[in-house]
Amino acid sequence: MDIEKNLQFTNWLRKISLQFISEKDFERLDKTSTKLKFKKGEVILKQGNQPTHVAFLESGIVKFNFESESNKNTILTLVAAPKILGGANLFYKDNNLFSIIAVEDCEVILMDSNVLLSLLTTYGKFAVAVYQIASDMFKKSVFNFISLANKQKEGRIADIIFYLADNIYHSNAFNLSLTRKELAEFACCSTENIIMTLSKWQAENIIKMTGKHLEITNIEKLKQISKIG
Repeated sequence: MDIEKNLQFTNWLRKISLQFISEKDFERLDKTSTKLKFKKGEVILKQGNQPTHVAFLESGIVKFNFESESNKNTILTLVAAPKILGGANLFYKDNNLFSIIAVEDCEVILMDSNVLLSLLTTYGKFAVAVYQIASDMFKKSVFNFISLANKQKEGRIADIIFYLADNIYHSNAFNLSLTRKELAEFACCSTENIIMTLSKWQAENIIKMTGKHLEITNIEKLKQISKIG
């Protein structure tokens, strides 16, 4: 993890913020924030720790990871930049409910939660905008759990492939940042299930895989698998 001393918020976050708050207050948020660089696999926010910051993902991809008491990992969702992370921790003051971990090299801005909460309290429209951005991310996470609860293995894996294509890589052909083990933790199945399913779909010309590169070659067929679950 590397600290970058000269902080500048991205145009994306600056543009959204300055629609609702003053330049002076935005500078206060800027000065009390820290930009960090995380390498693949590093923990950004740790499950169980006391929340002190809200994270803004400036670049890269992260996973929301929950570890059970039996040390079983479940990936709740995957998020690609730019996104506000950890919004739930702003109002839940006990402990972080999950870990946020870099899936690939990332740049993250940690905003002081007390300063941000003060601005949200002062500027109602800013609070609504931040809430809408954060809730959209968690809504996608809820949809993933609906898939897990109602679909069989192949339906869940198909939903995850579509989620990655639509929300993370924005293409039907992409290089996977996740390992087979992480895909299994996302789909709540075994690594063997992932390997066998992907191999089967490749043989049926539903997908094409070369190393970490995956391409959906028969979208309608994969949609059918997702639908029948």
